[in-house]
Amino acid sequence: ASKWELREKVWEHLEASGLAEFPRPVRGRIPNFKGSLQACCSLGELGVFSRAREVKVDPDKPLEGARLAALQARKTLLVPTPRLRTGLFNRIVPPPGATKEILRRCATSQGVKEFSVPVGLDGKAQVDLVVVGSVAVSEKGWRIGKGEGYADMEYAMMVSMGAVQEDTPVVTIVHDCQVLDIAEELLDDHDLTVDYILTPTRTIQTHCKRPKPRGIMWHKANWSSEMLGKIPILKTLRSREKQAGKDVTLQDEHPALANTNRASDKKVMAANTQPWAAPVRQPHVENDAGNPRLEGSDTITTVFVGNLPASLRVSELKSALRELQVIPVRLNWQGAQHRAFLDYRDTGTAERAVSSLQGLSLGGSTLRVELAKSQRNRAEINSHK
Repeated sequence: ASKWELREKVWEHLEASGLAEFPRPVRGRIPNFKGSLQACCSLGELGVFSRAREVKVDPDKPLEGARLAALQARKTLLVPTPRLRTGLFNRIVPPPGATKEILRRCATSQGVKEFSVPVGLDGKAQVDLVVVGSVAVSEKGWRIGKGEGYADMEYAMMVSMGAVQEDTPVVTIVHDCQVLDIAEELLDDHDLTVDYILTPTRTIQTHCKRPKPRGIMWHKANWSSEMLGKIPILKTLRSREKQAGKDVTLQDEHPALANTNRASDKKVMAANTQPWAAPVRQPHVENDAGNPRLEGSDTITTVFVGNLPASLRVSELKSALRELQVIPVRLNWQGAQHRAFLDYRDTGTAERAVSSLQGLSLGGSTLRVELAKSQRNRAEINSHK
């Protein structure tokens, strides 16, 4: 089974079995589940937690109990900034003499905003324990997230800033039904593995020997130049590593690496409802920040994507493009007309995108994908839908 098949299996089961909790639907998210607080309570029984002074816990809802446990134990709690938009971490600082109720509030997403100070790349963080969410995980420690790569990227950034060491333990907290067999060949070098799995009924030590990421593998991560422009801290880190002589070529800048998608993922690509951009009713255009005049460029090749279902969101198409590793430099979303246009810098990349997207099903509809001959004849192509 592909990563997307496993994600879809978990999301569907949680919803169908009544195990899913707010926020719902859980599809496209690190899912919250009944018993998450019970699973989080097991964190306090781990020796690695007792010894830890500084703990990084992801902001996902099912990890709220883990954040509370760290605060109640008077540990330094770091929470990643959602989607890395405004920085790397927030350090949660409860007010002096905080009651249990205030600590509970500090552990919520709203509390993280109210009671925190930012920690950037130059912060002197020394993380002793990492707690991440998962969609699926195996007893061997193989982990699958929701498909956007933030947990992997955050860990790699901590490596780059010296905040974690090779032996820093990683814990994930999931429902028992999220513990599945995962084929090791699905894992990439930049995928984060886990050392402990906590469920409502079990504590699993994985004894995972697979090395964790030793820094950001820029050429393998699903990040484009466009996305990098929206995440200043990643842009800063890339600039520093480039100055240090490291290869920071991105996947969409390296044509030889662009065609590494798995055909099996195309058959069952799940609709990822985690919002990357808000649902858009009017034409939605996103440009590469470094080249705002792409539409008039002779070097741009456009791919037409049609038969988009009315319920599909732009974020779901973007997730599919990231998973298939065919991220365009510009996306023109016209959801009301059930179509979108993808601009690529060269014909070869555009043709690979057509090949990768051909036969892909999103939201129950099989996409129609083809090369657009030019910017001027889009209307002519669409008239033959």
